Amino acid sequence: MCYNNYNRIIVSIRALENQGSFLLFTARALSTCFKVGGGVKGLTAKQEKFVQELIKGKSQREAYKAAYNAKNMSENSIDVEASNLLKNPKVAQRFEELRSKVIKRTEEKAIITAEEIIKEIADIARDDIKNYLSFKTVKTVVDYDNDGKPIIDYTTVVEMKDSDNIDTKNIKEINVGKDGSFKFKTYCRDTALYKLAEIFGLNKIQQDKQKLAEERFKHEKEIDSKKYW
Repeated sequence: MCYNNYNRIIVSIRALENQGSFLLFTARALSTCFKVGGGVKGLTAKQEKFVQELIKGKSQREAYKAAYNAKNMSENSIDVEASNLLKNPKVAQRFEELRSKVIKRTEEKAIITAEEIIKEIADIARDDIKNYLSFKTVKTVVDYDNDGKPIIDYTTVVEMKDSDNIDTKNIKEINVGKDGSFKFKTYCRDTALYKLAEIFGLNKIQQDKQKLAEERFKHEKEIDSKKYW
């Protein structure tokens, strides 16, 4: 809107300039405000659009097409113009500024991802079979003796929980047999615990203790070997 109305506004301003110094001052201020390419970076709207499209991941050619009217230009001409545009110091500076911000955000996301990875491993290490099913032993009447008394037996009852009501992310494998039997396998808790120990350096502490014990044993053995000299 600012760009499209620029010429009309400038004409109106110049018509008012002879009405006094105050209007002249205001006119010049407005002229600066509506100046195409004005701003901290000094880029035109099209140059800014070109940079923004590059940051989105488009090629120089596609970014140029998005920012400029290139309908009557050949692909080679567009490539040349786009390359020259990116060599413009102000355009290049703006591109590097935005690219640095993108890299910083990516690094921040990578840090968050690392934290999430540790959390996922910890969830596996803390997992419990009762998160997926419940089991109990119940008494059942299987028959009656000659006196009519019930014969009691004990049966294990396993009840699977509804998958819509539980967190299934730690389930590694599911299998339904031909007989309808249902089996599932979760990720190994031991492996997760060892991985956490590795991440937090607990295994390094154990290794250092083992090394220290071996060095002490070696030192004591050397002392014992010298007692009879």
